[in-house]
Amino acid sequence: MKQGPLPSVDSPDDMTGPTDLPTCGPLPAQVGVSGAAPDEPLGVVAVGPAGAERRAVLATVLGLDPVMLTVPAGSWLVVRDAKVPTRAAFVPGYRQPHSYGADRDAAGPALARPPRRVELTVPEPLLRHFTLIDVPDTATLGVSGTRVLLEAAGRAGALLFVIAADQAFTAAELNLLAEVAPTPVEVVFAVTPGAAGWAPLADGTATTEDAGASVPPVGGAGTEVDAVAVTVEAHRAALLAAVPALAGARWFPVDDADTAADLRRALVGWASREGLQRASVDPVLPGHQDRVAVAADPGNWAERLDRRTRSCAQRIRQHLALELANIHLRAVQEIVFGVGCAGLPDHLDREMAALSLLATAQCDQAVHGILTDAATQVLGVPPAEGVHRRIARAVRYGLADHRPGHELDKVLLITSAAGVTDLTGSEAIDAAASYPTASRDEVLPPVAVALSGGCWQQWRTPGNADQSAARAWSQRAVREVELGLSREISRRFEVIRLSLGVVLSDALDHGTLLA
Repeated sequence: MKQGPLPSVDSPDDMTGPTDLPTCGPLPAQVGVSGAAPDEPLGVVAVGPAGAERRAVLATVLGLDPVMLTVPAGSWLVVRDAKVPTRAAFVPGYRQPHSYGADRDAAGPALARPPRRVELTVPEPLLRHFTLIDVPDTATLGVSGTRVLLEAAGRAGALLFVIAADQAFTAAELNLLAEVAPTPVEVVFAVTPGAAGWAPLADGTATTEDAGASVPPVGGAGTEVDAVAVTVEAHRAALLAAVPALAGARWFPVDDADTAADLRRALVGWASREGLQRASVDPVLPGHQDRVAVAADPGNWAERLDRRTRSCAQRIRQHLALELANIHLRAVQEIVFGVGCAGLPDHLDREMAALSLLATAQCDQAVHGILTDAATQVLGVPPAEGVHRRIARAVRYGLADHRPGHELDKVLLITSAAGVTDLTGSEAIDAAASYPTASRDEVLPPVAVALSGGCWQQWRTPGNADQSAARAWSQRAVREVELGLSREISRRFEVIRLSLGVVLSDALDHGTLLA
């Protein structure tokens, strides 16, 4: 006798029943540029290759000492406006940030691992218009770091790319810019002097590395030209040969305070336009205060809700398992051909940051679809956006009423023994964010995964360079993360089913939506 398909271990009823019952809708396959919410603070994300003096450019724009913008390797820097200067390091595994002096001579705290971000607040009028975010050099981002950067740039609204006169765009940088080009993100370029000033490259052309594009020099022998203008135009032409969609991007040469003033004015102008556009969004959503009646015959909505939540949980678990398999492959490649054992914790922590964003986006989209489908069946019509927000708010408030909903604010931490432990609390989740969101309207809290400080201490110990041991350790760690996330995803969608079921049952009992 031919056997049929086996059901999921966590969802024994997923494979049974009529085939016309609802299944989970499409889910994002990877993190990318997402639209900014109207209440999301404006931000400018600065990125570029090493050697382009990006920190000096930002310090000149802000009128600060470049030493104040120094952060540990791999950490993000978030600069905000405040009356009193402060500086704090946000480290996964802790609920409270590590504060230290904001002056140039202040020594940072001794930490077991690099912070995900360092927040600096200074009394600077420019920062009243937007937050400034500096990310690690493009060569160190990798696949996962680029995804985290794209997500942050989408919420911030602007990307500042800093490159030196004697540098060329790499293939990875062109891919990054190509992903940003078709989005609403404002892209601005700053060109700084190279090692030889504004002199052109040795062969007289501006190129893009590994991209096959080159631009001949402007002017001929005996022609006096502006070296700064020639350099900027050569870089622009080389970029447009590979990413023509950025033809409208603005370029600024920056080598002193006077030239940085033009860049400063351009960023303020963008912030003014973008701020007005976000503020013009109507805050009153349709259905926000209307009385909403229920359908006369909602059908077997509870069974439909149960099946859809099980289907979404299973789909997300499968997606994350495939992504973790790819993470393990990239980790092995880095151990053998890239950063080696000493760089494994940095690489894997970036992978976990990107995985956290992906899991959060998939859960948010799946829950949005579940709420829409269940509300449509109970109300008889698709809910308006205001009605959807009311239901989501009621479901979020009801999460704590059910046992599976306790302590959903949780960070999964990979230990030095390749195990996984957890730390609860919204402050712990905030400490694990490279660029945190100001507020969330979603039902579920974000998913957060990071490495504990013991992982750095283990693999940066002199003499601990056994590649076979590192591969085995990464495999066990990834497997433990998969098991931990699988349990967490199942628990989250179970509590969504329970809380949403209570909200819709109350609506049916009273004949109208009570939320």
